[in-house]
Amino acid sequence: MSTLSTSQKQQLPADLTVFERGWLSSNNILFVGKDSTALVDTGYCTHTDQTLALVRASLKDRPLDHIINTHLHSDHCGGNAALQAAYGRTNGTVQTHIPYGLAKHVASWDDDALSYKPTGQNCPRFTFQYTMQHGDEVMLGDTNWQVHAAPGHDPHSIILFEPESRTLISADALWQNGFGVVFQELEGERAFDEVAQTLDVIERLNPQTVIPGHGSVFAGDEVTAALAVARNRLDGFVQNPPKHARYAIKVLLKYKLLELQSIPESAFIDWVKATPYFEMVRGRCFADKSMDMWVAGYIEELIAGGAARREGGLVLNV
Repeated sequence: MSTLSTSQKQQLPADLTVFERGWLSSNNILFVGKDSTALVDTGYCTHTDQTLALVRASLKDRPLDHIINTHLHSDHCGGNAALQAAYGRTNGTVQTHIPYGLAKHVASWDDDALSYKPTGQNCPRFTFQYTMQHGDEVMLGDTNWQVHAAPGHDPHSIILFEPESRTLISADALWQNGFGVVFQELEGERAFDEVAQTLDVIERLNPQTVIPGHGSVFAGDEVTAALAVARNRLDGFVQNPPKHARYAIKVLLKYKLLELQSIPESAFIDWVKATPYFEMVRGRCFADKSMDMWVAGYIEELIAGGAARREGGLVLNV
């Protein structure tokens, strides 16, 4: 886990702390206010012990009152269940707030609709008490934050904005080097336009400081530069959709390597072949290639790019 520099801390509201987690787990943002506490996004389930340790060390003897999820990809909500169990209280449970669009799927725990089963990822079942949608406000620490719809990476994602400090929690809608995979495009639904519209929303909000879902906090001229990088990246994907699909597959493979750290190459290929999302993308975008050749090619690309290495029949994360 990375720590923030003094200058980065000075740019943030005093009642929040950012736990920069890397790429398997999303960043976590902890709010400690006068009357309540809240955690925005909870990381991946295999990092639960670290998530709990970070929250407990910061809260000390205070309860965790609220969990807020910007969206329900497994790297952003995989710690929900553990936090709900750890901070359950006699007068109820931790109050969990999720985007409105997926509420029915969480209530029935449809892990197909929630993407966990198709992508071969894990997320322990959790509950929720409240939903959020565009136009709402949510109290985080001592301040009301605006809820804005941010479709693109995920059709139901939201971002959070505090207008006085001009601080934006951008989730995977904007990173310093781009944005998250646009999953609807992989599934045959147009969504690049939604990415552009979300970037327009962020530009209109004119944040001074951005807390992304992954990577370091950035501010000032870095925000303008990040928006330019994101628009340039989006233009490249719009002009060449297979480029986006290739990028997405490598992201999903790297994600699994981050989780497992090492796996026999034959087992890695078998996992890909048994995970429905890969066959769906191959069939839509790369039907001229056999599955075995297609997967082997991506493993070679990860190794050539320094994102993985091969040793004694194993593929290892780098």
